Amino acid sequence: MIGLIGNGSWATALAKLLTTNNNQICWWMRNEAAVEHLKEKGHNEQYLSAVEFDRALIFPTTDLQEVIDQCTVLVLCIPSAYLLEVVNKIPKAAMQHKQIVSAVKGILPEHHQLLQEYLVEGFDINLDQYFAITGPCHAEEVAQERLSYLTFSGTEATEAKAIAALFETPFLKTTTNNDLWGSQYAAVLKNIYAVGSGIAHGLGYGDNFLSVYITNCYREMYRFLKFHFYDKNPDSLKPDFHTAAYLGDLLGYRPVFQTAAGTDSRAEVANTIGYRRRKGTPIALQQVAADVSGQAVVVVEEFRRLITTQSLRLPRPHHAVCVDLRRGALVDDLADLAFDRSNHTLDVRRIAPRLREPPVPDPAPLD
Repeated sequence: MIGLIGNGSWATALAKLLTTNNNQICWWMRNEAAVEHLKEKGHNEQYLSAVEFDRALIFPTTDLQEVIDQCTVLVLCIPSAYLLEVVNKIPKAAMQHKQIVSAVKGILPEHHQLLQEYLVEGFDINLDQYFAITGPCHAEEVAQERLSYLTFSGTEATEAKAIAALFETPFLKTTTNNDLWGSQYAAVLKNIYAVGSGIAHGLGYGDNFLSVYITNCYREMYRFLKFHFYDKNPDSLKPDFHTAAYLGDLLGYRPVFQTAAGTDSRAEVANTIGYRRRKGTPIALQQVAADVSGQAVVVVEEFRRLITTQSLRLPRPHHAVCVDLRRGALVDDLADLAFDRSNHTLDVRRIAPRLREPPVPDPAPLD
């Protein structure tokens, strides 16, 4: 049995791949309500809710130890900012003989390390039992069974291919490489470059500038990855950085606008902040804000908390107008503060024009 630890869109997409191949998964989630809904309805209530699972193949639970005890392969799929809160609950000895597959994007912010570096130091795992999944790949497209690709990196080629085979389906193709560090660092660098691209787009820079910008991003990435590869690997190994694991997200784009002749496809790489939302930008912004302010910070995507008439193209069953009184933790936070997780209506009012000469000082500056 395969253990899946995480309950987001990406974890749900990976669960779809594994169950498509008739693999049984023991699926850990934080929320007991999410577990009960998945058991009863056969789909994840909050993420990619259109994906239906064969309930004979999934065993959702909130008991992390149950997943550890029953599974020989553990797939970690929790955002890097929150990962150690879960990983540190696992007994050190329990990790020794497991194959660990990381679907985590990013560096552990508390330690400035990749996950395998932390596990080698803190849990004494062998690198031969660790594998990393990199894209480019979107959870939504996997859910829609649109042709996608994943790269599985590991120091043991045979084992990496065996792990990749667990996920390969008619709509998801896999490849492997031995650059365990470089493929993950490339994913981090692409997020940084994406923010710069979004800034350039916001400043009104056009395709010519963005083409030069992306070219220089690739040159910097290539120099960094080449230096790091030879620092971590023997000289007999030769890297190939001209593959999707490194360049896919950097060069990939989505149409920003339509022209009369159709999509302008020259180099529409600027729709990046919105594009990167699903790659972890809210978590990155949250971490930056916390580092700068020294205060606890929560970044919330407004549409997830705003009570509006729902679109049938994106149903959100958890997006209720009324507060669910059965969710005690949410009710406890009803303080109308930054950490209030309940849904709200939006009240926008235009400032009325001034119709008089205001006194000095003005007792009603906004009337």
